[in-house]
Amino acid sequence: MIKKNFKKLLLQQNVQMNGSVNFQTNGDINVFPCPWESDKVVTNGNRVRYEGGIEVDADGRTRVKRWNRGSRGPMYETLFETAHASVKITREKTNRGRVKIDFSFPKKYPLELMKQLFHEETLEIAAWLMTRKTNTLWTNH
Repeated sequence: MIKKNFKKLLLQQNVQMNGSVNFQTNGDINVFPCPWESDKVVTNGNRVRYEGGIEVDADGRTRVKRWNRGSRGPMYETLFETAHASVKITREKTNRGRVKIDFSFPKKYPLELMKQLFHEETLEIAAWLMTRKTNTLWTNH
């Protein structure tokens, strides 16, 4: 059950435009196309938001590179879920994926109830781990 979560292509093509770049003291960089470039279309009609890194040289040359997040789909594949936990495995190219277990309890639960539920669900997850034929490597992150 691998979900394909690829971004659709938002930029139409590589476009070179004349423009104005404004460096502000608060760290913002604004890029505006010149008026004679108004006929060029850069996106598919919508605003596009990227996360990325910006490099500015002393002479003003600026490079913006987007972070390549999500291009290979989701990072974890959910194996199964309990009432308050989800067991996931990383999608690595080798057969040695890492198991990730996330517990989530509502704030309104008292501490003793959370401890009891945690113990019960840990036993359920441990029973599943014992059925696996591969060795489990425990690491602290």
